[in-house]
Amino acid sequence: MAGKIITFDTSIFIDHLRTNKYMDNFQNLHGLIRNSSVVLSELARGATKDREIDFVLMLAKNHPVLTPTERNWIESGEILSKMNRAKGFSSEKLRDLHFDVLIALTARNHGATVITSNKTDFEFIKSYKDFHLEIW
Repeated sequence: MAGKIITFDTSIFIDHLRTNKYMDNFQNLHGLIRNSSVVLSELARGATKDREIDFVLMLAKNHPVLTPTERNWIESGEILSKMNRAKGFSSEKLRDLHFDVLIALTARNHGATVITSNKTDFEFIKSYKDFHLEIW
């Protein structure tokens, strides 16, 4: 469907950059690509080579960027509190989940589908807040 809005989780870009794993998926993709400011931040944080930094800049330049709202930040904390009470996560795991929750909530604001290879975490998040999800 051409009007479908798509946003990628960091895991897709990392897996693809390392192994070219998703070439066929990208070539057969139909929809409007939007980047998450959270994903761009995660990618920039991990970029150590010029080509990696250039990749992040290219993503930001070539596709509109979706950013969490104030309400998304507050709601993400509420969701993480519920998750933590249920599962008792480490602070590192909560931080990692926090970024993923923000990606999911921001996508939900725009009716976008999150495409990820991080099935476990995103399906867990979806059990707390529904959003469109596609696993590669």
